[in-house]
Amino acid sequence: MALSIHVTVWNEDCAAESAESVLAVYPQGVLGVVAAIYEGQPEFKVRTAWLSQPEAGLTEEILDDTDVLVWWGHCKHSKVPDEIVTRVQQRVLRGMGLIVLHSGHESKIMQRLMGTQCSLRWHENKDKERLFVIEPAHPIMRGVPAWFELEAEEMYGERFDIPAPDALLAIGWYESGDVFRSACCFERGYGKIFYFQPGHETLRSYYNPNVQLIIRNAARWTARDRALDRPLGSEFAPPLEEKKQ
Repeated sequence: MALSIHVTVWNEDCAAESAESVLAVYPQGVLGVVAAIYEGQPEFKVRTAWLSQPEAGLTEEILDDTDVLVWWGHCKHSKVPDEIVTRVQQRVLRGMGLIVLHSGHESKIMQRLMGTQCSLRWHENKDKERLFVIEPAHPIMRGVPAWFELEAEEMYGERFDIPAPDALLAIGWYESGDVFRSACCFERGYGKIFYFQPGHETLRSYYNPNVQLIIRNAARWTARDRALDRPLGSEFAPPLEEKKQ
C-alpha cells in the first residue's frame, strides 16, 4: 500500500484575511480553501499551520512529518522569524517539497531559495486571466487543458525577478495586456519547488477545477521521497581503489 503524502498548508493568519470581502468569497478563509483542495483525496494527509502558533506553526516535529509544505503569505512576510525560514530552507534542501502560492512570491523562504527579491509588477483590477499550458507532458499539468480562463484575478506582470525556472509550465495573459510566468518549477538540493500565481484572497480562483488539479498534481510532483531523505553537509569519502605504487 502506497504511503500517503503528508501536506502541511501554511498561512500567515493576516487580519486582512478575516475581512468581510475575503470571507464572502472563502467562508473558511484562504487557509481553509487551500487545505480543502487536498481533503477528501485518499492519497493526502492534510494539516494546517499558521504564523501565530508557537514557532510559526512549523516546529521540527511538524516538518519531520511533512512531505510537502504549501505556503500562502501576503502582508506579514517580514514577521516570519529568520530561524524558521532557515529551518524550512534546510528541509527543502534535504528533499521536502515546497509549493508557493500567489503573493507568497515575496516571502522570505521564496527569496532565500531563489536568491532574488522575487518582485514583480501588479495591479488589482479584476482582470480576466487566460493561462496557457506550455509543458503539457509535465506531471503537474497532467489532465489540464491546453488553456483555461479565470474570470477575475489580480494582475501579476513581468519582469518577475526570479532565476530562470528549471521548467516553465504555463504563462498567463491578462485582458489588460500583461503576461506572466505563472507556473514555475525549481530544484534546490534534493527538494522540488513549485510557484503558482493564481490565488488573490477576494477572487474565486481556488474554486476553479483546473487550479485545484494543478495544486494537487504539484503536491504529487514535489513530495519528499522519504527513502532518499538525507542530512546535508560534506562527508569523507575514502578512495574507491588503492593507488598503484
